[in-house]
Amino acid sequence: MNRKTIEGLQIFSISFIWLLFIGIAFWIFNLLKSSIELHDSPDASVAISMVAILVFMTLASVLTYVFIGLRKGRNEDTETGKS
Repeated sequence: MNRKTIEGLQIFSISFIWLLFIGIAFWIFNLLKSSIELHDSPDASVAISMVAILVFMTLASVLTYVFIGLRKGRNEDTETGKS
């Protein structure tokens, strides 16, 4: 695979994981809102949603950190003349 294809896939992957995180967070907040409106016990919902949101946010952050680090390393290699 050439360099442009790899960079494109990395940008797509980062964008997709952040869109997934935003979608899941929005969905969970709507579930919590519905739970409150229906006078349901939101205790378990709150605990599960806090864990789920933190897990997806951590995954998205790690993926972004890794790809930014890879890109920075690749830019340093091209500046020093390494392949």
